Amino acid sequence: MTDPIADYLTRLRNSILAKHRIVEIPASNMKKELTKILYDKGYILNYKFIDDGVQGLIKIALKYHPKTKVPAIKSLKRISKPGLRKYVDTDNIPRVLNGLGIAVLSTSHGVITDKEARVQNVGGEVLCYIY
Repeated sequence: MTDPIADYLTRLRNSILAKHRIVEIPASNMKKELTKILYDKGYILNYKFIDDGVQGLIKIALKYHPKTKVPAIKSLKRISKPGLRKYVDTDNIPRVLNGLGIAVLSTSHGVITDKEARVQNVGGEVLCYIY
């Protein structure tokens, strides 16, 4: 697999479109950090890391509105790809939907959101936009 982050986002996107409650994704450290960010920002209901002795799994409970069944995640977009990496400095950190969405960055301080990167005054690789 050449782009595990794109695979992660695609599995989430497909599960949301199919109205699944739970999605299982092969684990990696980057995917675990992305999952923690999604949970902290309220885009997913819950998550669980399962160690099966080989690679491990991430079980994610997706979040929907209780009455209208509208998913909490409207869009997942991969920005930096293996063929074309996108790096930003502290002055050019993107704002997603004028601050309503989040941009996930991989920095020297770990995987963080755009708001945290502005506070810590660090730049890095823009992984994806989520709103």
